[in-house]
Amino acid sequence: MTDQRLITQFLEAQAAELNAAQNTLLAYARDLDDARAFFTDHGADFLSVTRDGIETYLADLEVRRLSRATRARRLSALKQMCRFLFEEGLRNDNPSLKIKGPAREQSLPKTLSHKAVDQLLAQAEIHGRSADDRLRNHCMMQILYATGMRVSELVTLPVAAVRGDPKLILIKGKGGKERMLPLTQSARLALQSWLARRDALEDLATREGGTKPSRYLFHSRSKEGHMTRVRFYTLIKEIARDAGVPPQSVTPHRMRHAFATHLLAGGADLRSIQALLGHADIATTEIYTHILDERLKALVLEHHPLADQTSASTEN
Repeated sequence: MTDQRLITQFLEAQAAELNAAQNTLLAYARDLDDARAFFTDHGADFLSVTRDGIETYLADLEVRRLSRATRARRLSALKQMCRFLFEEGLRNDNPSLKIKGPAREQSLPKTLSHKAVDQLLAQAEIHGRSADDRLRNHCMMQILYATGMRVSELVTLPVAAVRGDPKLILIKGKGGKERMLPLTQSARLALQSWLARRDALEDLATREGGTKPSRYLFHSRSKEGHMTRVRFYTLIKEIARDAGVPPQSVTPHRMRHAFATHLLAGGADLRSIQALLGHADIATTEIYTHILDERLKALVLEHHPLADQTSASTEN
């Protein structure tokens, strides 16, 4: 059986048994294909590679100067593949069992200040070539910051989920897991304005062109039927530029980080933030406490009356 076929079987198993998200499957496919190419060049495959062969591959990743996070992720995918082959009886051993990868770098996620978010939200309300675009852009940014949802969850949000001026919306996240997210008053107002205009546009298109109504809140002419992640990424950069916020510091995911850090700074507990973000493990959410710690430390060093003396004594 070819390595390509084995990768396909592995991905099918991940989708069926673990309900893995599409983006996760694509990442597995890329990582495993890289390993497959390396093993092929060295006269091996997934069914014959040894522990030494895997360690040689890891060394090659380091020679290629890939980040620790990338190397750790590729080893994780390879370990899962080896376990799958062993459990399916396609191999008599698991060569990756005792291999330890590089420790992941503990890098703190970058976030945005309250002022920067306020500038982005204000600009989104007036950004766009038409009144329709401006209503949509304002709505998207308000919902993104109000809920902290992932960009993939935002662009694929079903219109049915927001009917009836809801205070809470049900969304489907990674692995098909559902969670409830509250909407702020400003997000609800922006949503109702866009929804009314969106429905009017849909009715007009149906009457004049016979097109079927879209199931998405942020519908578009893309093949997916909704605004794409790439287009929204470009859009948020445009909004940042016009708002006077450095575009390189703004991404949809940083808005998610801002949502979490601002909640934590406001007194929200970690368990609540974990539920809102849809994190399976609270350890993932705990990273935001480190961001807050760093901010508080910087605040003390900058504004405490004895900060200069403290710094000087530390240096001595």
